[in-house]
Amino acid sequence: MVIQKQDSFKDLGVTFQADLSYHIAYSYKKNKAHCMLGIIKRNFRGLRQDTFIMLYKSLVRSHLEYANSLWNPY
Repeated sequence: MVIQKQDSFKDLGVTFQADLSYHIAYSYKKNKAHCMLGIIKRNFRGLRQDTFIMLYKSLVRSHLEYANSLWNPY
């Protein structure tokens, strides 16, 4: 069996790179959160502030905070 070298791999939703930097994971999570924010803005017009905050915390912030203790442990 031949083991091939990979530059990056994904485990439990977190992308690991060979040099242990997380630039791919950062950009993926940032883009996903931005898409979710766009969905909120397009589909939920005229929201009250408390409703927007609830949607933001559940849909956008959850993407940004997933596995943050891994790539920013301090």
